[in-house]
Amino acid sequence: MRVQALPIEILFPVLAIFGIPANLMTVLILSQGKCGLSKGITHYMIAMATGDLMVLVFNVFVSQIFKYHFPGSLLSYTPACRLSAFLQGLSIQLSIWFTIAFTFDRFVAICCNKLKGRYCTERMANVVIFIVSSLNIMVNIPLSFRYEPTHVLNNVQWGCRTVTTYLTSPVWAAHRWLTNISNMFLPIPLLLLLNTLTAGHILAASRVRRALKSSKVDAGEMGRDPELKSRRTSIILLFTISSCFVVLSAPITIIHICVKFTHMTSFQVSHSLYVAIRAAFLLMCTSSCTNTCIYALTQRRFREEVKTLLKSPYARLRKL
Repeated sequence: MRVQALPIEILFPVLAIFGIPANLMTVLILSQGKCGLSKGITHYMIAMATGDLMVLVFNVFVSQIFKYHFPGSLLSYTPACRLSAFLQGLSIQLSIWFTIAFTFDRFVAICCNKLKGRYCTERMANVVIFIVSSLNIMVNIPLSFRYEPTHVLNNVQWGCRTVTTYLTSPVWAAHRWLTNISNMFLPIPLLLLLNTLTAGHILAASRVRRALKSSKVDAGEMGRDPELKSRRTSIILLFTISSCFVVLSAPITIIHICVKFTHMTSFQVSHSLYVAIRAAFLLMCTSSCTNTCIYALTQRRFREEVKTLLKSPYARLRKL
């Protein structure tokens, strides 16, 4: 018997309808390399859009929509269920750590002049994306072994249930702590730290530059300083992406910490805490839709490419 859907559940299809095409469009536009961004930044932004797309496909469409409306589908097979669990965990971690990798790259570019030339390159961006992907794949592989079939019919494994040793095994306890640290406890403080250091450096450098310029030019010319304009655009893009991620991910992190410390493990649909968890999960998934809007609001060339794509989508696809 199905549980009556909460009003919040209606928003998951809306999220998928908007977010999946938006992230596909972002990947398509950025891969053209016509947005006036360096190749390293472009690679990070494509990686973030891909991670966000995976979140929307596996954690929203497959887990929240397809599985609910088609309970007897292919996902009822145990191997498919295990693969789905792996991809759901992997997509969330990739989305988180690609954002952190991009933030760290901008921190190095703005605050570490000596390291900037060696680190902020296209080759290093590819290396970082590969390392982040590989580590997260390894961390999430055990999720496939967390589940066992609920029953076997004609030698076919059906359903998924958590293995009996999941809550008692020290190995599984270590894996839970590892995923909790990488998903919940580390990302937000790390992003806040990097953004605070970056903001402090930019403000100090801007004050020095403004003071130097004021002794040579009038206030009108100072307002047209291209270097200050470039810094302003860079900091707006960086802080908006990071701030949206922090704000939308903070509720589920706070709830997760409270649940851990109160040792609560199960909830009823009517329970207010369950509603809070569903709302927090929806907000976390919403963060996978915001970057496209941020690019459109802060990047003029990205807006122009969006208009071109919408006017002639088939022509752009033929070029690919």
